[in-house]
Amino acid sequence: MGKALDVLLGRKSSKLSSLLEHAITRNSYLKNRQQALFSISQSDVIQLLNLGHQEQALLRVEHVIKSKNMLDAFDMIESYCHLLKQNMSLIEKNKDCPDDLKEAIGSLIYASSRFGVFPELLHIRDFFSSKFGQEFVSQSLDSPRNFGVNEK
Repeated sequence: MGKALDVLLGRKSSKLSSLLEHAITRNSYLKNRQQALFSISQSDVIQLLNLGHQEQALLRVEHVIKSKNMLDAFDMIESYCHLLKQNMSLIEKNKDCPDDLKEAIGSLIYASSRFGVFPELLHIRDFFSSKFGQEFVSQSLDSPRNFGVNEK
């Protein structure tokens, strides 16, 4: 019904916009799940330290650090998705990737190859592949630092 209403009111519904909405929703779910894992790992380390098991706590700290890095990555993905949603007209107008959005688009493409549980990122990558060409996507994946992909 939403699409029919958009058509009646003359509003454009972009494929990228819906992909980004789905990605934001999935990101929220994955982020909440990761936050729970982070909290559990963190409390495990605290309990091990209180019990005097420093060596075991040190091994668990690695999980805490990985969980925190994943949470940071989910935050960046969400902010990039919102940035792209705000700049839909700029993306639709240009045949080449706008320089202002290169980091966001490149980072989402790069993340799509690293997050197997995030199929929406693959769909976003496919969209940009058809929009800007396969070479654009290959550059994001093959040489992320030279292409402007966020290091985190």
